[in-house]
Amino acid sequence: MFLDKAKIYVKAGDGGDGIVSFRRELYVPEGGPAGGDGGKGADIIFRVDEGLRTLIDFRYQKHFKAPRGEKGKTKGMHGAGAEDMVVRVPPGTVIYDDDTHELIADLTRHGQEVVVAKGGRGGRGNIRFATARNPAPHLAEKGEEGQERWIVLELKVMADVGLVGFPSVGKSTLLSVVSAAEPKIGAYHFTTITPNLGVVDVGEGRSFVMADLPGLIEGAHEGVGLGHEFLRHVERTRLIVHVVDIAATEERDPYDDWLKINEELRLYNEKLAQRPQIVAANKMDMPGADEQLREFKAKLERDGHGDVEVFPISAMARKGVQELLYRAAVLLEQIPETPLVEEVVDTSERKVYRYEKEDDDTSFTIRRENDTFIVESVAIERMLKRMNTDSYDAFQRFSYTMRKSGIEAALRKKGAKDGHLVRIGDYEFEFVEQE
Repeated sequence: MFLDKAKIYVKAGDGGDGIVSFRRELYVPEGGPAGGDGGKGADIIFRVDEGLRTLIDFRYQKHFKAPRGEKGKTKGMHGAGAEDMVVRVPPGTVIYDDDTHELIADLTRHGQEVVVAKGGRGGRGNIRFATARNPAPHLAEKGEEGQERWIVLELKVMADVGLVGFPSVGKSTLLSVVSAAEPKIGAYHFTTITPNLGVVDVGEGRSFVMADLPGLIEGAHEGVGLGHEFLRHVERTRLIVHVVDIAATEERDPYDDWLKINEELRLYNEKLAQRPQIVAANKMDMPGADEQLREFKAKLERDGHGDVEVFPISAMARKGVQELLYRAAVLLEQIPETPLVEEVVDTSERKVYRYEKEDDDTSFTIRRENDTFIVESVAIERMLKRMNTDSYDAFQRFSYTMRKSGIEAALRKKGAKDGHLVRIGDYEFEFVEQE
């Protein structure tokens, strides 16, 4: 089974909690706070493995949850950070955020990595909060939550040569006679519904990977037929071999077919119109093929396409195939091996996607709903999530932060009085005027 699209859920590890602890050792007067920080949660990393060819593993496992960091320890020792979770994907995997549809990464090289969900930071222990005014704080933070998201994986076949053309023009037959691949072949449309790969040995030490791609029809760029399920794979090929039924066995004009397929490629991605292409005029063993071939070449000349190379072949009879392969091998030597893709993301071996230093965001908004004031602030909401609500010291620190950030003064300007409710994220408080 070939699976080229999957939707999965990833959840990075939460950070470990910091702890409240004090040194109580013999002969150590005034030991003070000794609670260590929690360890960092595990990242979820996608790594390219050239041994994989499909996304079939993601059919059986759709949820990936990384381990959390350890809690802090006594004597000021940090908890251990969790080991990152590495998920293997095949070359040619493109990763999108399911909610925003933004491109996260385009993975093409063996060993290339991307962090798709970053683990949370460990909470600070009470040793971090000791000050001259409060030398023995009963205050520690919870670990930060790891990032979580739904992502979509799409596999674009990595092949040197891609066979394109209308259904039933002989693409699968051609692949079967030039390689050891065994694609399904039948006398009906859409025999090929998933890409088939084969290694072609041209001789003289030259070889390349050829892909038999599902047949195209008019309107494919809008999703008609197999549509985008096909076209995404064409983007990866370095050379296009356009197979046409030169004998018109389906009672279609071969030249008209050639024009329609090229138009579909152009409408899907303008860059595909500039991709090197040669034409394989297949089924030359059928009656009337010679006459159709002459007409085909004449129309190419008439419309200014005289530079298009046409190779008459019969895949079934294996005639003219070797000349086609030789020419493909020569052209591939002239084409860069860098994948010709629509979007190039980060070329580094490892990339962290959309991780921002949110601590710098101190902005806030306040709106009123009856007697409740709703405060929206990324920094304060994150602080509340990490705060131990049972700790007096923690609430003292929270009150100080509210005053320092200007939120308390802004609430008064909005009309907040004693007894009014203040909602921040999932928490509600009663507003109390300081004496």
